[in-house]
Amino acid sequence: MKRVYNFSAGPSMLPLQVLEKAQEEVVNYRNSGMSVMELSHRSGLFTDIITEAEKLLRELMAIPEGYKVLFIQGGASQQFATVPMNLLGKNGKADYVNTGSWSKKAIKEAKKFGTIRVIASSEDDNFTYIPAVDRSMIDPEADYVHITTNNTIEGTAYLEIPDTGDVPLVADMSSNILSEEIDVSKFGLIYAGAQKNIGPAGLTVVIIREDLIGRAPENCPAMLDYKTHSESGSLYNTPPTYGIYMAKLVFEWLKSLGGIKEMEKINRKKAQILYHALEESSIFKSPVRKDSRSLMNIPFVSDSTELDAAFVKEAQSKGLETLKGHRSVGGMRASIYNAMPIEGVQALVTFMNDFETNYEQKEERK
Repeated sequence: MKRVYNFSAGPSMLPLQVLEKAQEEVVNYRNSGMSVMELSHRSGLFTDIITEAEKLLRELMAIPEGYKVLFIQGGASQQFATVPMNLLGKNGKADYVNTGSWSKKAIKEAKKFGTIRVIASSEDDNFTYIPAVDRSMIDPEADYVHITTNNTIEGTAYLEIPDTGDVPLVADMSSNILSEEIDVSKFGLIYAGAQKNIGPAGLTVVIIREDLIGRAPENCPAMLDYKTHSESGSLYNTPPTYGIYMAKLVFEWLKSLGGIKEMEKINRKKAQILYHALEESSIFKSPVRKDSRSLMNIPFVSDSTELDAAFVKEAQSKGLETLKGHRSVGGMRASIYNAMPIEGVQALVTFMNDFETNYEQKEERK
């Protein structure tokens, strides 16, 4: 069986053990004579799946009492509208931090529903750093403060979560959820598309403090009201059943590794290997400020678009897939989510070194 190292920003690679377990159960789940994809979402078998998935996620993230876990659809992009529709009910104001492409989209969507203020931005330097945020910058009358904890395209991440005081902190955590330990109690609401660290595309996880539920106006569509999903146990309509099942398998895999604490150690080692290689390289460099670098998404560039293209093409022939950078940044990008093994990063670094040596030899012969 041929498997490549897939550095895609999403949908990303999944743990091989998870895929093999899903393959084993795809035709006949627990002697039911049915696939998980065929199970009724009201059945006892699926009730066990969604209940266990929530239990595992609560355990992995140490989610405190007073928070609901919702499994819904629509991706993080739907949450860009769902969040303001639900949380702007008191004062109609919110503060946002602009750190890249996804936060810009969240800001644009939120402006349709209330008064949105951008309190900090790194757009002045092409989003290559995370701007400082402190409580003095926050409107005490804001209904919430919104951040994107990890910026998939730009390769930046919050190394410390801002203190927003009594104003609820909302976070798009799509691309670094479950990658490192976080204190959930610092957040009023966390949302994440599944296709980076949780499972296949189609599932969205929302972790919301209970006092923030029930604030949506009466004209809010039922499917966009957090209360709908909270009261129904995420079963108001047919949820993404197979996505929830796959998420459960991923949560089990994470637990078997020793939980998020151990996963974070692995992720830090992977990132250190790649960032060190970039520091040592004579042709590749990271465009991101050192105090803002992501553990999950690592962009790097050379001084030549032709060289970048050659690197991506040759890497693909070596089984190193999807390394082309986003068009807004250029160069290359290695997304090294939880499922990327250390061996994959080492293979990339070995290839980088070989590519650089060959390039330098060609330059010497000129």
